[in-house]
Amino acid sequence: MTPLQGFIQDIAGIAYTQDAATLDAKSRDYYWYSPILKAQLDGKRGDLLVKPQTEADVIRIAAACAKHRLKVTVRGGGTGNYGQCVPLEGGLILDITGLNRVLDIQPGSVLCEAGILIADLERAVRSSPTVPGGQEILMFPSTRDIATIGGFIAGGYAGAGTVRNGILKDAGNVTLIRVVTLEEAPQVIELHNADIQKVHHAYGTNGIITALRLTLKPAVDWVHHISLFDSYASALSFGGEATEAIGSTLDAFLITAVERRIAPYYQAEFGERFPSNKDAVFAMVNPQSLPAWRSLVAKHGGLETMALPEAELKTQGLSPAFECAYNHTTLMALKVDKSWTNLQTVAPWTPGVGIDVALVEKQMQRWGDEVLQHHEFGRQFGGCVAFGLPLVSYFDKDRLYEIISEFEADGCMVFDNHVVTIEDGGMKEIDTAQIDFKRIADPHGLMNPGKTRGWLAGYAKA
Repeated sequence: MTPLQGFIQDIAGIAYTQDAATLDAKSRDYYWYSPILKAQLDGKRGDLLVKPQTEADVIRIAAACAKHRLKVTVRGGGTGNYGQCVPLEGGLILDITGLNRVLDIQPGSVLCEAGILIADLERAVRSSPTVPGGQEILMFPSTRDIATIGGFIAGGYAGAGTVRNGILKDAGNVTLIRVVTLEEAPQVIELHNADIQKVHHAYGTNGIITALRLTLKPAVDWVHHISLFDSYASALSFGGEATEAIGSTLDAFLITAVERRIAPYYQAEFGERFPSNKDAVFAMVNPQSLPAWRSLVAKHGGLETMALPEAELKTQGLSPAFECAYNHTTLMALKVDKSWTNLQTVAPWTPGVGIDVALVEKQMQRWGDEVLQHHEFGRQFGGCVAFGLPLVSYFDKDRLYEIISEFEADGCMVFDNHVVTIEDGGMKEIDTAQIDFKRIADPHGLMNPGKTRGWLAGYAKA
Protein backbone atom coordinates (compact mmCIF):
# COMPACT_ATOMS: atom_id res chain seq x y z
CA MET A 1 0.00 0.00 0.00
CA THR A 2 1.35 3.42 -0.94
CA PRO A 3 1.41 6.30 1.59
CA LEU A 4 -1.39 7.98 -0.36
CA GLN A 5 -3.54 4.84 -0.26
CA GLY A 6 -2.88 4.48 3.45
CA PHE A 7 -3.86 8.09 4.01
CA ILE A 8 -7.13 7.66 2.11
CA GLN A 9 -7.94 4.61 4.19
CA ASP A 10 -7.26 6.49 7.43
CA ILE A 11 -9.55 9.44 6.57
CA ALA A 12 -12.56 7.31 5.58
CA GLY A 13 -15.71 9.45 5.62
CA ILE A 14 -13.96 12.76 4.84
CA ALA A 15 -14.47 14.14 1.32
CA TYR A 16 -11.48 13.94 -1.02
CA THR A 17 -10.77 13.92 -4.74
CA GLN A 18 -7.97 13.07 -7.15
CA ASP A 19 -9.75 14.63 -10.13
CA ALA A 20 -7.06 16.15 -12.34
CA ALA A 21 -9.01 19.30 -13.27
CA THR A 22 -9.84 19.99 -9.63
CA LEU A 23 -6.24 19.48 -8.57
CA ASP A 24 -5.03 21.83 -11.32
CA ALA A 25 -7.45 24.55 -10.19
CA LYS A 26 -6.84 24.13 -6.47
CA SER A 27 -3.05 24.03 -6.80
CA ARG A 28 -2.95 27.62 -8.11
CA ASP A 29 -3.30 31.14 -6.86
CA TYR A 30 -2.67 34.44 -8.63
CA TYR A 31 1.07 33.83 -8.95
CA TRP A 32 0.75 34.50 -12.68
CA TYR A 33 0.78 38.23 -11.90
CA SER A 34 4.53 37.61 -11.90
CA PRO A 35 6.12 36.29 -15.13
CA ILE A 36 8.97 34.99 -12.97
CA LEU A 37 6.68 32.98 -10.71
CA LYS A 38 4.61 31.82 -13.67
CA ALA A 39 7.67 30.22 -15.25
CA GLN A 40 8.66 28.70 -11.91
CA LEU A 41 5.27 27.42 -10.75
CA ASP A 42 3.28 26.46 -13.83
CA GLY A 43 2.54 22.73 -13.70
CA LYS A 44 3.04 22.32 -9.95
CA ARG A 45 0.16 20.27 -8.59
CA GLY A 46 -0.99 18.35 -5.56
CA ASP A 47 -1.76 14.63 -5.67
CA LEU A 48 -4.99 14.69 -3.70
CA LEU A 49 -7.39 17.30 -2.33
CA VAL A 50 -9.22 16.78 0.93
CA LYS A 51 -11.97 19.04 2.31
CA PRO A 52 -12.66 18.81 6.04
CA GLN A 53 -15.88 20.18 7.51
CA THR A 54 -14.87 20.41 11.16
CA GLU A 55 -11.80 20.84 13.30
CA ALA A 56 -12.17 17.17 14.25
CA ASP A 57 -11.79 16.32 10.56
CA VAL A 58 -8.65 18.47 10.43
CA ILE A 59 -7.19 16.59 13.39
CA ARG A 60 -7.80 13.24 11.68
CA ILE A 61 -6.25 14.51 8.46
CA ALA A 62 -3.23 15.94 10.27
CA ALA A 63 -2.64 12.66 12.10
CA ALA A 64 -2.87 10.67 8.87
CA CYS A 65 -0.50 13.05 7.05
CA ALA A 66 2.06 12.76 9.82
CA LYS A 67 1.71 8.97 9.93
CA HIS A 68 2.28 8.61 6.18
CA ARG A 69 4.67 11.58 5.87
CA LEU A 70 2.56 13.33 3.25
CA LYS A 71 3.42 16.90 2.31
CA VAL A 72 0.58 19.33 3.05
CA THR A 73 -0.39 22.66 1.49
CA VAL A 74 -3.29 24.47 3.16
CA ARG A 75 -5.60 26.38 0.83
CA GLY A 76 -8.38 28.90 1.36
CA GLY A 77 -9.75 31.01 -1.48
CA GLY A 78 -6.44 30.92 -3.38
CA THR A 79 -6.34 34.69 -3.89
CA GLY A 80 -2.69 35.26 -2.96
CA ASN A 81 -0.17 36.53 -5.49
CA TYR A 82 3.03 34.75 -4.48
CA GLY A 83 2.40 31.05 -5.00
CA GLN A 84 1.67 30.67 -1.29
CA CYS A 85 -0.76 27.80 -1.85
CA VAL A 86 1.07 26.18 -4.78
CA PRO A 87 2.48 22.79 -3.69
CA LEU A 88 6.12 22.70 -4.73
CA GLU A 89 6.49 19.00 -3.89
CA GLY A 90 3.02 17.60 -4.58
CA GLY A 91 1.24 15.86 -1.75
CA LEU A 92 -2.02 16.90 -0.14
CA ILE A 93 -4.06 20.04 -0.80
CA LEU A 94 -5.98 20.78 2.41
CA ASP A 95 -9.00 22.85 1.35
CA ILE A 96 -10.09 24.63 4.51
CA THR A 97 -13.21 26.30 3.07
CA GLY A 98 -15.53 23.77 4.71
CA LEU A 99 -14.67 25.36 8.07
CA ASN A 100 -16.83 28.37 7.39
CA ARG A 101 -18.82 29.10 10.54
CA VAL A 102 -19.08 32.14 12.80
CA LEU A 103 -18.64 30.73 16.30
CA ASP A 104 -19.22 33.74 18.54
CA ILE A 105 -19.90 37.45 18.17
CA GLN A 106 -19.28 39.77 21.10
CA PRO A 107 -19.21 43.56 21.34
CA GLY A 108 -15.80 44.32 19.86
CA SER A 109 -14.81 40.86 18.62
CA VAL A 110 -15.77 37.82 16.55
CA LEU A 111 -14.58 34.22 16.74
CA CYS A 112 -14.83 32.43 13.41
CA GLU A 113 -13.47 29.43 11.55
CA ALA A 114 -10.58 30.00 9.18
CA GLY A 115 -12.33 28.95 5.96
CA ILE A 116 -15.15 31.47 6.04
CA LEU A 117 -15.28 33.93 3.15
CA ILE A 118 -14.44 37.41 4.40
CA ALA A 119 -17.58 38.77 2.71
CA ASP A 120 -19.73 36.25 4.62
CA LEU A 121 -17.97 37.14 7.87
CA GLU A 122 -18.55 40.84 7.23
CA ARG A 123 -22.24 40.25 6.56
CA ALA A 124 -22.55 38.23 9.75
CA VAL A 125 -21.02 40.84 12.04
CA ARG A 126 -22.90 43.69 10.38
CA SER A 127 -26.25 41.94 10.76
CA SER A 128 -25.71 40.55 14.26
CA PRO A 129 -27.96 42.11 16.93
CA THR A 130 -25.10 41.92 19.45
CA VAL A 131 -24.40 45.62 18.90
CA PRO A 132 -27.16 47.97 17.65
CA GLY A 133 -26.30 49.02 14.12
CA GLY A 134 -23.92 46.11 13.68
CA GLN A 135 -20.15 45.85 13.61
CA GLU A 136 -17.46 45.51 10.96
CA ILE A 137 -14.07 43.84 10.61
CA LEU A 138 -11.04 46.12 10.68
CA MET A 139 -9.57 45.34 7.27
CA PHE A 140 -9.80 43.06 4.27
CA PRO A 141 -8.00 42.49 0.95
CA SER A 142 -9.29 43.79 -2.38
CA THR A 143 -10.46 40.19 -2.96
CA ARG A 144 -12.90 40.43 -0.02
CA ASP A 145 -15.70 38.58 -1.80
CA ILE A 146 -13.68 35.45 -2.67
CA ALA A 147 -10.89 35.34 -0.05
CA THR A 148 -11.03 33.45 3.25
CA ILE A 149 -10.13 35.04 6.55
CA GLY A 150 -7.60 32.30 7.38
CA GLY A 151 -5.79 32.84 4.10
CA PHE A 152 -5.68 36.59 4.70
CA ILE A 153 -4.13 36.11 8.14
CA ALA A 154 -1.70 33.41 6.93
CA GLY A 155 -0.47 35.39 3.94
CA GLY A 156 -1.69 38.97 4.15
CA TYR A 157 -0.22 42.16 5.52
CA ALA A 158 -2.57 45.10 4.88
CA GLY A 159 -5.69 46.01 2.94
CA ALA A 160 -8.76 48.19 2.85
CA GLY A 161 -9.08 49.46 6.43
CA THR A 162 -5.33 49.80 6.98
CA VAL A 163 -5.50 53.59 6.70
CA ARG A 164 -7.85 53.58 9.68
CA ASN A 165 -6.84 50.51 11.69
CA GLY A 166 -3.23 49.66 10.85
CA ILE A 167 -1.86 46.40 9.50
CA LEU A 168 -2.73 42.85 10.55
CA LYS A 169 0.45 42.68 12.61
CA ASP A 170 -0.48 45.70 14.74
CA ALA A 171 -1.34 44.80 18.32
CA GLY A 172 -4.99 44.09 19.03
CA ASN A 173 -6.21 43.55 15.47
CA VAL A 174 -6.08 39.74 15.71
CA THR A 175 -6.21 38.45 19.29
CA LEU A 176 -6.40 34.66 18.95
CA ILE A 177 -5.38 32.04 16.41
CA ARG A 178 -6.23 28.37 16.91
CA VAL A 179 -3.79 25.91 15.31
CA VAL A 180 -3.80 22.15 14.76
CA THR A 181 -0.32 20.63 14.72
CA LEU A 182 0.83 18.14 12.09
CA GLU A 183 1.80 15.19 14.28
CA GLU A 184 0.75 11.58 14.73
CA ALA A 185 -1.15 12.79 17.82
CA PRO A 186 -2.09 16.35 16.84
CA GLN A 187 -2.35 19.09 19.43
CA VAL A 188 -4.73 22.04 19.32
CA ILE A 189 -2.80 25.15 20.34
CA GLU A 190 -4.32 28.56 21.02
CA LEU A 191 -2.03 31.53 20.42
CA HIS A 192 -3.06 34.81 22.03
CA ASN A 193 -2.13 38.43 21.35
CA ALA A 194 1.61 38.82 20.54
CA ASP A 195 2.05 35.06 20.19
CA ILE A 196 -0.11 35.05 17.06
CA GLN A 197 2.95 36.36 15.19
CA LYS A 198 4.31 32.81 15.35
CA VAL A 199 1.87 31.85 12.57
CA HIS A 200 0.69 35.16 11.09
CA HIS A 201 2.17 35.72 7.62
CA ALA A 202 3.95 32.35 7.76
CA TYR A 203 2.40 31.13 4.45
CA GLY A 204 0.89 28.08 6.17
CA THR A 205 4.31 26.58 6.85
CA ASN A 206 3.93 25.94 10.57
CA GLY A 207 0.47 24.87 11.63
CA ILE A 208 -3.07 24.50 10.33
CA ILE A 209 -5.12 27.56 11.33
CA THR A 210 -8.67 26.48 12.15
CA ALA A 211 -10.15 29.49 13.99
CA LEU A 212 -9.42 33.13 14.80
CA ARG A 213 -10.70 35.93 17.00
CA LEU A 214 -10.68 39.34 15.33
CA THR A 215 -11.36 42.78 16.74
CA LEU A 216 -14.46 44.59 15.50
CA LYS A 217 -15.62 48.21 15.42
CA PRO A 218 -19.12 49.70 15.03
CA ALA A 219 -20.31 49.38 11.44
CA VAL A 220 -20.12 52.33 9.03
CA ASP A 221 -21.97 52.52 5.71
CA TRP A 222 -18.91 53.76 3.85
CA VAL A 223 -19.30 56.12 0.89
CA HIS A 224 -17.26 54.90 -2.09
CA HIS A 225 -15.67 58.00 -3.51
CA ILE A 226 -13.63 59.14 -6.50
CA SER A 227 -11.90 62.50 -6.72
CA LEU A 228 -9.86 63.69 -9.72
CA PHE A 229 -6.76 65.87 -9.68
CA ASP A 230 -4.79 67.80 -12.29
CA SER A 231 -1.53 66.03 -11.37
CA TYR A 232 -0.42 62.90 -9.57
CA ALA A 233 1.54 65.17 -7.22
CA SER A 234 -1.75 66.80 -6.16
CA ALA A 235 -3.37 63.40 -5.67
CA LEU A 236 -0.47 62.27 -3.47
CA SER A 237 -0.44 65.52 -1.48
CA PHE A 238 -4.16 65.17 -0.86
CA GLY A 239 -3.74 61.52 0.15
CA GLY A 240 -0.97 62.36 2.56
CA GLU A 241 -2.87 65.16 4.27
CA ALA A 242 -6.05 63.07 4.44
CA THR A 243 -4.16 60.12 5.94
CA GLU A 244 -2.65 62.22 8.70
CA ALA A 245 -6.13 63.60 9.50
CA ILE A 246 -7.69 60.15 10.00
CA GLY A 247 -8.82 59.86 13.60
CA SER A 248 -9.06 63.61 14.13
CA THR A 249 -10.92 65.62 11.49
CA LEU A 250 -11.51 62.83 8.96
CA ASP A 251 -12.60 59.19 8.96
CA ALA A 252 -11.91 56.92 5.99
CA PHE A 253 -11.44 53.19 5.40
CA LEU A 254 -9.47 53.40 2.13
CA ILE A 255 -7.35 56.01 0.35
CA THR A 256 -5.84 54.92 -2.99
CA ALA A 257 -4.03 57.13 -5.50
CA VAL A 258 -3.92 55.93 -9.13
CA GLU A 259 -2.19 57.91 -11.87
CA ARG A 260 -3.86 58.79 -15.16
CA ARG A 261 -1.90 56.36 -17.36
CA ILE A 262 -3.71 53.54 -15.56
CA ALA A 263 -7.12 55.15 -16.27
CA PRO A 264 -7.71 53.26 -19.55
CA TYR A 265 -7.95 50.01 -17.57
CA TYR A 266 -10.82 51.54 -15.55
CA GLN A 267 -12.56 53.17 -18.52
CA ALA A 268 -15.02 50.42 -19.44
CA GLU A 269 -16.57 50.60 -16.00
CA PHE A 270 -16.01 54.12 -14.73
CA GLY A 271 -15.84 56.20 -17.91
CA GLU A 272 -15.67 59.92 -17.16
CA ARG A 273 -15.52 59.22 -13.45
CA PHE A 274 -11.83 58.47 -14.12
CA PRO A 275 -10.79 59.87 -17.53
CA SER A 276 -7.30 59.49 -18.92
CA ASN A 277 -6.45 63.19 -18.52
CA LYS A 278 -6.80 63.20 -14.71
CA ASP A 279 -5.21 61.40 -11.75
CA ALA A 280 -7.57 59.81 -9.25
CA VAL A 281 -8.00 59.05 -5.58
CA PHE A 282 -10.39 56.21 -4.74
CA ALA A 283 -11.62 56.21 -1.16
CA MET A 284 -14.14 54.86 1.31
CA VAL A 285 -15.30 57.78 3.46
CA ASN A 286 -17.45 57.94 6.59
CA PRO A 287 -20.64 59.84 5.62
CA GLN A 288 -20.16 62.06 8.66
CA SER A 289 -16.77 63.11 7.26
CA LEU A 290 -17.98 63.96 3.75
CA PRO A 291 -18.17 67.75 4.26
CA ALA A 292 -14.59 67.88 5.59
CA TRP A 293 -13.44 65.40 2.93
CA ARG A 294 -14.92 67.49 0.13
CA SER A 295 -13.33 70.61 1.56
CA LEU A 296 -9.91 68.94 1.53
CA VAL A 297 -10.45 67.69 -2.04
CA ALA A 298 -11.22 71.27 -3.10
CA LYS A 299 -8.16 72.59 -1.24
CA HIS A 300 -5.96 70.38 -3.45
CA GLY A 301 -7.80 71.38 -6.63
CA GLY A 302 -9.75 68.12 -6.87
CA LEU A 303 -13.15 67.29 -8.31
CA GLU A 304 -15.57 64.71 -6.94
CA THR A 305 -16.96 62.32 -9.58
CA MET A 306 -18.51 59.58 -7.43
CA ALA A 307 -19.92 59.33 -3.90
CA LEU A 308 -22.10 56.25 -3.45
CA PRO A 309 -22.73 53.63 -0.75
CA GLU A 310 -21.92 50.04 -1.69
CA ALA A 311 -25.57 49.06 -2.18
CA GLU A 312 -26.04 51.83 -4.75
CA LEU A 313 -22.82 50.86 -6.55
CA LYS A 314 -24.24 47.40 -7.12
CA THR A 315 -27.47 48.75 -8.62
CA GLN A 316 -25.39 50.80 -11.06
CA GLY A 317 -23.07 47.91 -11.93
CA LEU A 318 -20.01 49.61 -10.46
CA SER A 319 -17.22 47.99 -8.48
CA PRO A 320 -16.61 49.08 -4.88
CA ALA A 321 -13.63 51.33 -4.28
CA PHE A 322 -11.61 48.54 -2.68
CA GLU A 323 -11.78 46.61 -5.98
CA CYS A 324 -10.05 49.58 -7.60
CA ALA A 325 -7.18 49.36 -5.12
CA TYR A 326 -4.32 47.17 -3.93
CA ASN A 327 -3.66 44.24 -6.29
CA HIS A 328 -6.99 44.66 -8.04
CA THR A 329 -5.34 47.52 -9.91
CA THR A 330 -2.87 45.04 -11.36
CA LEU A 331 -5.68 42.63 -12.19
CA MET A 332 -7.59 45.33 -14.08
CA ALA A 333 -4.51 46.06 -16.19
CA LEU A 334 -3.74 42.38 -16.82
CA LYS A 335 -7.27 41.78 -18.11
CA VAL A 336 -6.41 44.13 -20.97
CA ASP A 337 -2.64 43.76 -21.37
CA LYS A 338 -0.79 40.65 -20.18
CA SER A 339 2.62 42.35 -20.41
CA TRP A 340 2.20 44.11 -17.06
CA THR A 341 3.47 42.92 -13.72
CA ASN A 342 3.85 44.87 -10.48
CA LEU A 343 6.05 45.64 -7.51
CA GLN A 344 5.34 46.28 -3.85
CA THR A 345 7.21 49.16 -2.26
CA VAL A 346 7.08 51.55 0.67
CA ALA A 347 7.73 55.20 -0.15
CA PRO A 348 9.58 57.60 2.17
CA TRP A 349 7.20 59.50 4.48
CA THR A 350 7.85 62.60 6.57
CA PRO A 351 5.40 63.15 9.47
CA GLY A 352 3.49 66.36 8.94
CA VAL A 353 4.45 66.42 5.28
CA GLY A 354 3.42 63.04 3.93
CA ILE A 355 4.80 60.98 1.08
CA ASP A 356 7.88 62.30 -0.72
CA VAL A 357 6.00 63.70 -3.72
CA ALA A 358 9.13 65.09 -5.40
CA LEU A 359 10.72 61.64 -5.35
CA VAL A 360 7.69 60.06 -7.01
CA GLU A 361 7.74 62.76 -9.71
CA LYS A 362 11.45 62.08 -10.27
CA GLN A 363 10.72 58.35 -10.62
CA MET A 364 7.93 59.02 -13.12
CA GLN A 365 10.33 61.06 -15.24
CA ARG A 366 13.09 58.43 -14.96
CA TRP A 367 11.02 55.40 -15.97
CA GLY A 368 8.45 56.97 -18.28
CA ASP A 369 5.86 54.47 -19.51
CA GLU A 370 7.84 51.55 -18.11
CA VAL A 371 6.48 52.12 -14.58
CA LEU A 372 2.98 53.44 -13.77
CA GLN A 373 2.44 54.73 -10.25
CA HIS A 374 -0.22 53.64 -7.75
CA HIS A 375 -0.07 54.19 -3.98
CA GLU A 376 -2.05 52.90 -1.02
CA PHE A 377 -2.16 55.10 2.07
CA GLY A 378 -2.17 53.43 5.44
CA ARG A 379 -0.97 53.17 8.99
CA GLN A 380 1.44 50.73 10.59
CA PHE A 381 3.20 50.56 13.93
CA GLY A 382 1.55 53.83 14.98
CA GLY A 383 2.69 55.92 12.01
CA CYS A 384 1.50 56.77 8.50
CA VAL A 385 2.75 54.96 5.41
CA ALA A 386 2.36 54.93 1.64
CA PHE A 387 2.61 51.51 0.00
CA GLY A 388 3.51 51.68 -3.68
CA LEU A 389 2.03 49.04 -6.00
CA PRO A 390 3.29 50.29 -9.35
CA LEU A 391 2.59 48.56 -12.64
CA VAL A 392 5.80 47.56 -14.42
CA SER A 393 6.02 46.77 -18.11
CA TYR A 394 7.88 43.45 -17.97
CA PHE A 395 10.91 43.05 -20.23
CA ASP A 396 12.95 40.42 -18.41
CA LYS A 397 14.05 39.45 -14.93
CA ASP A 398 17.29 41.42 -15.06
CA ARG A 399 15.48 44.64 -15.94
CA LEU A 400 12.87 44.07 -13.24
CA TYR A 401 15.57 43.73 -10.61
CA GLU A 402 17.34 46.82 -11.96
CA ILE A 403 14.14 48.74 -11.28
CA ILE A 404 13.93 47.21 -7.80
CA SER A 405 17.50 48.33 -7.14
CA GLU A 406 16.64 51.83 -8.32
CA PHE A 407 13.65 51.97 -5.96
CA GLU A 408 15.90 50.88 -3.11
CA ALA A 409 18.57 53.44 -4.04
CA ASP A 410 15.83 56.08 -3.80
CA GLY A 411 15.18 55.07 -0.18
CA CYS A 412 12.09 52.98 -0.92
CA MET A 413 11.64 49.60 0.73
CA VAL A 414 10.73 46.80 -1.68
CA PHE A 415 8.72 43.70 -0.73
CA ASP A 416 9.66 41.32 -3.52
CA ASN A 417 6.47 39.74 -4.86
CA HIS A 418 8.37 37.67 -7.44
CA VAL A 419 9.66 35.03 -5.00
CA VAL A 420 7.91 32.22 -3.11
CA THR A 421 9.82 32.29 0.18
CA ILE A 422 8.67 34.31 3.18
CA GLU A 423 12.08 35.77 3.93
CA ASP A 424 12.95 36.91 0.42
CA GLY A 425 9.55 38.48 -0.16
CA GLY A 426 9.10 40.72 2.82
CA MET A 427 10.99 40.02 6.00
CA LYS A 428 14.48 39.97 4.48
CA GLU A 429 15.51 37.89 7.48
CA ILE A 430 14.54 34.57 9.06
CA ASP A 431 11.87 34.82 11.75
CA THR A 432 13.28 32.45 14.36
CA ALA A 433 10.04 32.54 16.39
CA GLN A 434 8.16 31.09 13.42
CA ILE A 435 10.80 28.43 12.87
CA ASP A 436 10.81 27.54 16.57
CA PHE A 437 7.03 27.16 16.42
CA LYS A 438 7.35 24.99 13.30
CA ARG A 439 9.51 22.59 15.31
CA ILE A 440 6.48 22.17 17.61
CA ALA A 441 3.60 22.35 15.13
CA ASP A 442 5.20 20.60 12.14
CA PRO A 443 8.07 18.52 13.52
CA HIS A 444 8.41 16.41 10.35
CA GLY A 445 8.65 19.49 8.10
CA LEU A 446 5.65 18.52 5.96
CA MET A 447 3.85 21.85 5.65
CA ASN A 448 4.17 23.88 2.45
CA PRO A 449 7.78 22.82 1.85
CA GLY A 450 10.05 25.24 0.04
CA LYS A 451 8.29 28.40 1.25
CA THR A 452 10.67 29.26 4.10
CA ARG A 453 14.45 29.28 3.99
CA GLY A 454 14.57 29.18 7.77
CA TRP A 455 13.59 25.50 7.89
CA LEU A 456 16.47 23.17 7.11
CA ALA A 457 16.04 19.52 6.17
CA GLY A 458 18.03 18.46 9.23
CA TYR A 459 15.41 19.97 11.55
CA ALA A 460 12.78 17.37 10.57
CA LYS A 461 12.11 14.44 12.83
CA ALA A 462 12.51 11.06 11.15
